[in-house]
Amino acid sequence: MIINRRQFIINTLITAVAGSALMACGQSTTSKSITPVEIDPHTTCDLDGMLLADYPGPKAQIFYEGKESPTFFCDTVEMFNTLLSPEQVKAVSAAYVQDMGKADWDQPRGNWIPAKEGCYVLGSKRHGSMGPTIASFAHEADAKKFVGQWGGKFLRYAEIKPDMVDLSGGALHDTRM
Repeated sequence: MIINRRQFIINTLITAVAGSALMACGQSTTSKSITPVEIDPHTTCDLDGMLLADYPGPKAQIFYEGKESPTFFCDTVEMFNTLLSPEQVKAVSAAYVQDMGKADWDQPRGNWIPAKEGCYVLGSKRHGSMGPTIASFAHEADAKKFVGQWGGKFLRYAEIKPDMVDLSGGALHDTRM
């Protein structure tokens, strides 16, 4: 098959444009990494307005696509309830919890880890800001040591289900009222 010069130039241009477009697909102009934001004395929970620094137990934060600042939670149960809710349709860029193997339970600061990489303890005797909580850890050994001391069940991120993080229970099951 013989191609004339004009057809050769057109084919070359089409190939060059297509190749450039394909190469650009793998490059992101917004490849900014998302890092957790530290809480301060004025940081409030986006669900209930509580000051995070005033309460014990692990805290959490979610970054939604298109937002530079996170949504804060005063408790990991609130974060899981939000993420596992069928109404949750916002795209999540990142979620972080505190590593309670390193953080002080009574005044947790720093020690943020990606929520999906964490190990968790459900049903321990330790309470967070909203009562019973899900303790979060970076390392399995720390989580299992916590279970030995405080009780509870060891879980991976994917094992936490919506019925484990129901927020409607507090007042409904309080027999002192």
